[in-house]
Amino acid sequence: MGVVNVTPDSFSDGGLYLDADAAIRHGKRLARDGAAILDVGGESTRPGAEEVSAAEEVARVVPVVVGLAGTATVSIDTSKCAVAEAALDAGASIVNDVTAMRGDPEIGALCGERGAGLVLMHMQGTPRTMQESPTYADVADEVKAFLAERLHAAVAAGVAEKRIWLDPGIGFGKTLEHNLELLRRLGELRELGRPLVVGTSRKSFIGKVDGSEVGERLGGTIASTVLAAAEGAEVLRVHDVAEAAQAVRVAEAILDGT
Repeated sequence: MGVVNVTPDSFSDGGLYLDADAAIRHGKRLARDGAAILDVGGESTRPGAEEVSAAEEVARVVPVVVGLAGTATVSIDTSKCAVAEAALDAGASIVNDVTAMRGDPEIGALCGERGAGLVLMHMQGTPRTMQESPTYADVADEVKAFLAERLHAAVAAGVAEKRIWLDPGIGFGKTLEHNLELLRRLGELRELGRPLVVGTSRKSFIGKVDGSEVGERLGGTIASTVLAAAEGAEVLRVHDVAEAAQAVRVAEAILDGT
């Protein structure tokens, strides 16, 4: 899953692809590099990010979705039903909701009616508050319980279970220790029976391990992405598609003995 941020303030590449044509070129390049899914987002979810109106978000993402539809499967990274609906109308087929339908419960019914895929992510708090003081008794157990409850809620809203993917939300309301523990225990989340989406790309926990800045985290991204795949993650959300895809292919060849 290649990241296409159509935002001025995303933590890694904010402003680089705010222009629709630039974002479309970037998405097509990611597809050539091996992305099967292009995840288009018009509102930053970095810690402390400002909220964006649905109208502004639609204006940012719809031209990009239209331009990328047919290039690869397109997902829309949004927690607003109005934005999700506009993106599905424009050619997206998956809704990637970091609030797991808590921000806008109507997303479930929309995905059910449209037969769209739905990614449900765990986050403690909101993007504005999530890193203030995240605490857990057992992070893997609590994330698993949350995702199980949200999976049930999505099915009750009409989404076919086979169309639901689950994301532990690395970096969303979690300390360094929480993130590392979740990555070590991804196998427990797979017990929920749905594909796991894992996004570690360029995130701050990598920098907390070795002091690296955002643009210096490719090695840490590859290490965490490969290990997540080895632990059963089926969808890997990354900025650097070519490098991550190569790393996963080589790791699979080694582990499979081929």
